[in-house]
Amino acid sequence: MCGINGVFHTGNKKVQYSSQVEGMNIALQHRGPDDSGVYSDENISLGHQRLAIIDLSSDGHQPFLSVDEKFVIVYNGELYNYQEIKRQLKDYPFQTNTDTEVILAAYIALGQDCVKLFNGMFSFAIWNKEQKELFIARDRAGIKPLYYSIQESCIVFSSEIRALLASEEVPRKLNKSVLPEYLQYQTVHAPKTIVENVNVLLPGSYMRIRGNKIIIEKYWEPTKCINPNVLTHSKKQVTDKVAQLLTESVERRMISDVPFWAFLSGGIDSSLIVGLMSKINTKPVNTFSITFDDQKFSEAKYSNIVAKHFKTNHNEIQLKVENFIDELPNALARMDHPSGDGPNSYLVSKATKKAGITVALSGLGGDELFAGYSIFKQALDVNSKSYLNKVPVNLRKLFGQLYARTASGVSGEKIAEVLSLSKISTRYLYPTYRKTLLNSQVNILSGAKSAEKISLLGQFAPLNRKTDLPLLSEVSIYELSTYMQNTLLRDTDQMSMASALEVRVPFLDHQLIEYVLSVSDDIKYPLTPKSLLTDSFKGLVPDEVIYRKKMGFVLPWTKWLKNELREFCVDRMESIEKRGIFEGGVVIQLWNSFLKNDPKVSWSRVWHIVVLEDWLKRNNIEA
Repeated sequence: MCGINGVFHTGNKKVQYSSQVEGMNIALQHRGPDDSGVYSDENISLGHQRLAIIDLSSDGHQPFLSVDEKFVIVYNGELYNYQEIKRQLKDYPFQTNTDTEVILAAYIALGQDCVKLFNGMFSFAIWNKEQKELFIARDRAGIKPLYYSIQESCIVFSSEIRALLASEEVPRKLNKSVLPEYLQYQTVHAPKTIVENVNVLLPGSYMRIRGNKIIIEKYWEPTKCINPNVLTHSKKQVTDKVAQLLTESVERRMISDVPFWAFLSGGIDSSLIVGLMSKINTKPVNTFSITFDDQKFSEAKYSNIVAKHFKTNHNEIQLKVENFIDELPNALARMDHPSGDGPNSYLVSKATKKAGITVALSGLGGDELFAGYSIFKQALDVNSKSYLNKVPVNLRKLFGQLYARTASGVSGEKIAEVLSLSKISTRYLYPTYRKTLLNSQVNILSGAKSAEKISLLGQFAPLNRKTDLPLLSEVSIYELSTYMQNTLLRDTDQMSMASALEVRVPFLDHQLIEYVLSVSDDIKYPLTPKSLLTDSFKGLVPDEVIYRKKMGFVLPWTKWLKNELREFCVDRMESIEKRGIFEGGVVIQLWNSFLKNDPKVSWSRVWHIVVLEDWLKRNNIEA
């Protein structure tokens, strides 16, 4: 796991960018403290920071050149099937045991189609010296990030936004057009970011650049991988296949030249991962969990049940709730893109790395694939109420407004928004479900009806071509392409790599994703928590874990913001007020509503504004 950088001049002049890329490397040292390198050619410089996981020798030094020195690669990630691909590429004279060289050899043999062979998490760039072409690609699920900015005479790319800014080729300017979106969802959805003219290469995409010609294409789209034959499979066939695919996925992700561990929260997903690792490994699996001295926030009871059940080498990393307060400035300083989440992931990653762990397997993705959130059942419920579309919109809107006045909290407002939609269906419901601030609140902050102009429906454009997609699979795609992609994976990457910790996610193996999305709703329906997943591994995980109440990673944020963090929050709220990007006085009004326990303004509805200002300050972003 590493960090990559590059600057490519797209004009006619001869320009050297080695000093800029060296500065970008410095900005990425936390991602790869084991080695650093820069390659420069006519009009291009490539940079790399290395975290050694596979082949720890100097053979893994990057930028990496092909045997004939006609191709150069910088690569961030892990390719789990690289040995299999290596055996297929018999004509290439391999000099190392690295997966880096396998990617380069596959590109030399197959060109852009090489990505179709790869099973892993990756972003990489390959420079073709003879054709003067740059090829950049990103993995299917978007586990590893790739940001880029197209300037007047060059294109700059990196694993992190901060490195783009460090190049001094990218202006430090706020992207005001996405502010309403950030307010609504605590994040900005790809391909846009919070910085003007900085984009994200979408998952399952590649980019080809020759001169000033830039081509971006998708090589993988989950909706195009649905297998209609799976809809006819029996429950036994489905559970057998799910068990096979997830087992193979875990086995692939246990390949490492450094010790690997598993994060064990005591929930279904992480417990299953540990169970499969225990079946695969002949030695006891190394597991760790984060525990708290305050039992209200600790899941130690369940993680210990699982650890004893599988006889793992279990380690508890104990934290005090107060540790979060102490570490908060460090967590915010490590944030590459502002987010309403993240500090939790930072502290867990830091404590994990401090315990000597470099690679950890995670259960991320299990909820999104196997209907683990409440939205999945809500979607089926909404789908059964299609008769509401026969009621005129204005009448539905009026009823919603009346309901919102009588209901306390945010739920009434959300129901009112749903009833006022032009069409009541899952596709239109989902964007409302994931909102932090409601349309009315965003409109007050922005001083215009900007909230109504924001739509996540564009993220779901490929679904418009699929009429035979199971409804629960449709919701999974919403989750995979929005919340998971732009919040969970982004936060996991930026906060784990802040401590040079590699996190592997078996549930996001593309073969598993493709199969589970093809399963019918009848088989996938969560009669019990993630029943398809647990039925596929009956008897593997103790019942106490399967039927326990879902806890999540909950901390006393409301108390902190009103007490220990109050001064910190007020300072940033007043500071962002002075920027003039929101209506005068409205930010402070929102903060005061939170302090007065307004049920429609919880801590999460002000915290992401505090984080935004902190990030703008730290990165000297001009509003």
